Amino acid sequence: MNLTSTMLQDSVETKSRIELKNLDIYYSEFLAVQGVSLQVRPQSVMSFIGPSGCGKSTVLRSIDRMHEVTPGARVSGQVLLDGEDIYAPNVDPVLVRRTIGMVFQRPNPFPTMSIYDNVIAGLKLEKSRGVKKSSFDDTVERSLRGANLWDEVKDRLNRPGAGLSGGQQQRLCIARAIAVEPEVLLMDEPCSALDPISTLAIEDLIHDLKNQYTIIIVTHNMQQAARVSDETAFFNLESVGEPGRLIEVGSTTDIFSQPKHQQTEDYISGRFG
Repeated sequence: MNLTSTMLQDSVETKSRIELKNLDIYYSEFLAVQGVSLQVRPQSVMSFIGPSGCGKSTVLRSIDRMHEVTPGARVSGQVLLDGEDIYAPNVDPVLVRRTIGMVFQRPNPFPTMSIYDNVIAGLKLEKSRGVKKSSFDDTVERSLRGANLWDEVKDRLNRPGAGLSGGQQQRLCIARAIAVEPEVLLMDEPCSALDPISTLAIEDLIHDLKNQYTIIIVTHNMQQAARVSDETAFFNLESVGEPGRLIEVGSTTDIFSQPKHQQTEDYISGRFG
């Protein structure tokens, strides 16, 4: 993996391991999250859980350098992708965001674009990679199949993406994310705006996608975390205005059945949050 070059090299040997080391995250002078260290195994799903305001989404956004898009935002510590620090001075953040894709809380297809153009939007921006227009058709089909959406939209690819149902729009956004062939997928509460049937479809998709990608998902739904994730990280904060902290991380089975910390047990059991 080389995040400093103008073109990423594809390799079947890429492991896509994410590691955070002593990560502190700031908004200007405000310390929002403090001292996060964890590892995410390749081709697995990790859920971030915890009460509102504890920094789950902030940590998630720091993993593909989306956090620094906010004026005054910064981090200290390290975020490593296969041992390479994505915040190193010579690393291109554009390549980071191509390698680590993001799916947001609410479906956000480009409203003026067709389903087809939504999928290839990222490829059109990557002129330096020499992507040929002739490959777009194959990419659209591959990506929509990967998002379990192809059979539902293959006969209306030229219609607006915004015309799809909420669950279909979210799967379209996932297709757009995987079209550029990332190695890691970050999902920030991807089902919070969806009905139960659409939520189940996304959860089934996450299970399928982990065969190809390392996935981290933020969720407030304890049942969802238990269903989709291999490992779970619990975040909390002592009080409003204090930084969020990672309380514990471990296998989802252990976190939900025998947590090591009382805070975790209290949250899992619904005593707060």
